[in-house]
Amino acid sequence: MNFSEIDKIHMTRALELAALAANRTSPNPMVGCVITHNDKVIGEGYHHQAGLPHAEINALYAAGDKTKGATAYITLEPCSHYGRTPPCTEALLEAGISRVVVAMTDPNPLVAGKGLQRLRKCGIQVSVGLLAAEVARLNEVFVKSISTGLPFVVYKSAQTLDGKTAAITGDSRWISNPQSREFVHHLRNRYDVIMVGSETVKTDNPALNCRLIGGHDPVRLIVDGNLNISADAQVLSSSQSAPCIIATSLAAPKTKLEQLNSLPGVEVWQYPTERFVPFELLMQDLIKRGWTGVLLEGGSKLAGIMMEAKLVDKVHFIIAPKLIGGNGPSSLSGLNITKMSEALLLSNVQVDLIAGDIHISGYLK
Repeated sequence: MNFSEIDKIHMTRALELAALAANRTSPNPMVGCVITHNDKVIGEGYHHQAGLPHAEINALYAAGDKTKGATAYITLEPCSHYGRTPPCTEALLEAGISRVVVAMTDPNPLVAGKGLQRLRKCGIQVSVGLLAAEVARLNEVFVKSISTGLPFVVYKSAQTLDGKTAAITGDSRWISNPQSREFVHHLRNRYDVIMVGSETVKTDNPALNCRLIGGHDPVRLIVDGNLNISADAQVLSSSQSAPCIIATSLAAPKTKLEQLNSLPGVEVWQYPTERFVPFELLMQDLIKRGWTGVLLEGGSKLAGIMMEAKLVDKVHFIIAPKLIGGNGPSSLSGLNITKMSEALLLSNVQVDLIAGDIHISGYLK
C-alpha cells in the first residue's frame, strides 16, 4: 500500500507519542494517535497506563469538535471490544473520522482485524502497514506475550573481555563502569520482573530494585528449587512497591516455606516437581499475573537452562575492557552446546560503547 510523505510524518509522530508511555502500559501495548484535518494536526494522544483511556480517546478529546472528516493515525488497530474501557472504534465513528491509518493489526485475538472490519463496514477508509516493523519492535513485549502466552525475556550479563563474570574468588564488583550500571537500571525500569537464581542471591545479596529517580521497582523473582534463600536476604525487603516471588519445588522444607510466606510482600510459589522449577510453567504464571516482560539478570546456570528451553528472546552483553584470567565463572555455564554448528545465533545485532564498555545486544533466533 502506498503512503504519502505526510502520512509518514504523522505516523512517525504517533510512534513517538506511543513511546512516551515508557513501558508503563503492561500488559497492554504502547499506542499513540495523531488526528489531522486537511493535513493539520488537531489532536494528539497516547495510552498512559493499563486501565486508563486509550490513545484514540485522548487524541479525540484533544481535538474537540473538529473531528468530522478528519484522519486518525494510530500505531495499533483500534479495539472493538469492551475491556476496562469502551471500544475505540465506536468513539472514532461517533467523532465523524473519515480515514484511519493504522501501523499494524492487533495480535490480540479479541481484536485481530475486528476493529478494522468494523470501521470499513461503516464506510471509513482504512489503510494498514505504515511503520509496522517499527511499531512491532516498540511493542515486542506485548506481541510476544499476547501471541504465545509467555513473557518476553531479556538476558543481561556483564563480563570481562576474557568472558568472566567474576574472579575465581567470586568477587564481581565492579566489572562494568558506572554508566553501564546506570543502563542496567534503565532496563530494570523497563520490564515488569527481574529474575535471578538463588546462588546470585547467596553470593551477591543484591537488592534488585531500580535506583533511577522516578523509576519503578520490578517484581523480584528468585528461582530456588531447594528454598535455600536466607530469610534475611535484602532482596526480600528491598522494595515497598513490588512483591518478591520465590519459585520453589517439593524439596522446599515446610517450615522454611511458611517462614518466607509470612514475610511482608513475599510470595512463595511451590511447584509439584522434585528439586527443580518448571520454567515454562513459571513463565505462564507470570503472564497470569499480568507481568509480560522479564529481565533475567543473574545466574549463568539459570540463563543457560532458560536459553536451552528457548525461553529467552533477547540478550544484552556488557563487556568491560578488563582481563582477569583464571577459572572464574562465565555468563552461560548452564548452556552446554557441544558443536559450533549448533551455537545459538543472534539477529539484529547492535554494538555500541558505554563510556568504554562494549555493549552488544541482539535477538535469539
